[in-house]
This record gives sequence, C-alpha cells and structure tokens, in this order.
Amino acid sequence: MDRYRDNPAALRALVRETEVHRDVYIDPEVFDLEMRHLFAETWVYVGHASQLPEPGDYLAATVGYQPLLVVRHSDGSIHVLYNRCPHKGTRITTEPCGNTGKFFRCPYHAWSFRTNGKLLSIPLKKGYEHTGLEEAEAVEGLRPVANVHVYRDFVFVKLNEGGQSFEAFFGESLSSIDNMIDRSPEGRLVIEGAPLRYLHGCNWKMLVENQTDTCHPMVAHESSAGTAVSVWEREQVEGAKRPMAVEVYSPFMSSYEFFEGMGIRVWPNGHGHTGVATSIHADYSAVPGYMEQMTASYGEERARRILDENRHNTVYFPNIMVKGPVQTLRVFIPLAADKTLVESWTFRLVGAPDMLFERTLMYNRLINAPTSIVGHDDLEMYERAQEGLRADANPWVNLQRLYQPGERHDVTEVINGTSERQMRNQFHAWVSFIGSSMERQPAGA
Repeated sequence: MDRYRDNPAALRALVRETEVHRDVYIDPEVFDLEMRHLFAETWVYVGHASQLPEPGDYLAATVGYQPLLVVRHSDGSIHVLYNRCPHKGTRITTEPCGNTGKFFRCPYHAWSFRTNGKLLSIPLKKGYEHTGLEEAEAVEGLRPVANVHVYRDFVFVKLNEGGQSFEAFFGESLSSIDNMIDRSPEGRLVIEGAPLRYLHGCNWKMLVENQTDTCHPMVAHESSAGTAVSVWEREQVEGAKRPMAVEVYSPFMSSYEFFEGMGIRVWPNGHGHTGVATSIHADYSAVPGYMEQMTASYGEERARRILDENRHNTVYFPNIMVKGPVQTLRVFIPLAADKTLVESWTFRLVGAPDMLFERTLMYNRLINAPTSIVGHDDLEMYERAQEGLRADANPWVNLQRLYQPGERHDVTEVINGTSERQMRNQFHAWVSFIGSSMERQPAGA
C-alpha cells in the first residue's frame, strides 16, 4: 500500500525542524516521488556549452526519469529535447555524447529531426496522406523541455511548467559560478577530458549533505589524509617547498576551530556554501604570472577581489556542487534509493597558466576519486549510514547542530562553519518543491 504517493501531508511529515525520517534515504516510494516531482520542479544542471563546440554536437542527460538530449543547433543556439522519437517512442541515441551532423535519425523507422527538434522527414510519407497526420502531436518532432536557461555557458533545465523562474530559484547563489568563471583572465571556462565517474551504494542526498559537513574531515579522513600529512612532516627536507599534493590534502586535517571560523552562507531554495571568511583553498602557493594576467584583464582591485574569494563547496540544490578555487563540479545522479552515480568534472580557466589546471586535475584525483586519499573514506561512511538506517532502533536522523528556534529558510545569512543549518535548508527545500509539485499534479491526474 502506498504511504506517500497520494498523501503530501505524510511526505511533509518526514521533515521536522531538526530531524528527518529515515524513509527519505531508504524508501523506494519516496525515491520515486523525488524522481517525478523534485527533479521536475527544480532547475537542474545538464551540461556545459564547451562540451558542444560544433553544430550537431550533443550530450545525453537524465533528469529524474526523463532521458534528454542537449544539442548545439546550426545557428549556434543550444536546445534541450526529450530523447524519444514521437513515432514509436524509441530513444534517438543511447550514446553519452557525439555529433549527429545536421539531423537526428531514429534507428527504428528513420524518422529524422533537425537539431532544434523539428521534424525533417518521414520515409514513404505518402502512406500518411489523408490520415490527418498534420494534426497529430508526432509531426511536432522531438519535444523540447519546457524551460531551458544557459547561464554563462552552464545549461540548466526545469521540466515542469510554472514554478520559480531561473533567477528566482538561484538568486544570489549564482555568485559562486561567477567567481569560478571570473578566475579566467578571459572570463571563460572549458571542460577538458572525461569526468571521474563512479557508483556509490548510498542515497544521493548523503553526498549533498556531506559537501557542507565540516565536522567530519578531521575524523573520517584521519587515517588517510592524516597519515599522509604525518609522513610529509617526518620525511620533508628542511626548507623544502611544500609539494602541490600536500597543499591539497593537508587542510583536511584542520581543527574544528578552523572550520567554525570558516563560516557557511545559506541562500533560499536549498543553496549554500562553506568557506566565507576563509577556506581550505586559501593557502595555496601563488602561480607565477597568474596575478599579472588577472590584473591586466580586470584591474588590480577587482583581480584581488576575485582571487581572495575562496569559497569551499557551493551546493546548488538539488544535486550539484561547485568548487570555484579549483574549478571542479560534481553531479550526484540518483539511480535508486540506495545507489548514486557521481560525475566529477574539471574545468580549465581559459588563458590562465597550465599549472592551475594541473592543480585542478590533482585535486580531482587526490580528493574526489573513490581511490583517492579522501574520497574512499566518505564512501565508507555513506555505505555504513545506508546500512545502519535500516536498524529499527530510531527512525530519525538528527540535524540539530547549532539550531536556533525560528530559523528562516527564505533568507541569506552567514553562520558558524560547523552548523548543520545548510542541511536543514536543503530538506526544507526538498519537502517544499516535492510538495508543491504533488499538489499541482496529484497521483493519477
């Protein structure tokens, strides 16, 4: 029997002020509602324009249960289409990316479509004469997604009609994307190389929460990053320059006091970031020539303002994290209540010294990869939590750290860096967007 599908009130009851019920992580019915409602009601990242440099270039993406195509049209515009032939429903492409030339061709009956989705041709079309085909939805071609917004080359979509505009949904949080792009002397990013792509045996929201959880690094990573730091301190040659790798992983052993002072900024709609006053990225060595390039492009004052902003992790609700100072983006793609695909992408700052991209790649490999010094620790914690939540001892997960009664979720505020308020912020957004979509589109409608 369904407990939540026809009952928005029961779903809302899963989220309290300082607790969430375990069903938000383990229940397949809740997961199904997330796929149908949360990911349709929110603006979701589907790719970057640098992945589509030529007309006909395309990417496959999935939002909720919906297979999509992101494609560069002949006039240079970007279109996002449902990956479904309007004839028999066949997926147009199963490749993750490629170039389709001037049109898509369905592999089943060869209906073809321009790269803006419009129907181009039908084989043996005379068979449709006098059938009224011109009145059928099929002649409209590949259906476009209702809402598409390209923000400084980052492509977002929202499947549902209505709801919040792109600007209202993201608001001031777009400043983290701006800062990452502005770190390029030419004001431009390009994705280079394939992402690290790996499966986690846990619910996708555990990874999102982890991005602003600053009370775990010195504990969960002590045996790995802590050991690496100890080895460096024991073996280093006196006066030797600290290697780039040590600069990258040693801040994970920072004290509670450091993370408290770092600060967290929360924004409405579930967005937020760690690293307000400082961050684990603030003490990297200067790259020769970079400041001079930035000064030439922006002037010294603005260049310093851009580079002094060292935000740690910015969560864009529902499922991406951007790390501006090292130009990475992670996407947490839900596959099941207990299975998540992670993609970890790296960007090159156009016009900047190669050493910065070297640091980006090193960070991705040393910190984000499941075989890295840091990432495997997190994976173990996620999978332990996924397993532990099935115990019947207590059905609630606690998010109470530094809670203050009367907290608002529709404001921008800077708070203590070890607060769990951003997690509470995310769950408030979670229940709000699912609930509003369910109420507009009840089950069976």
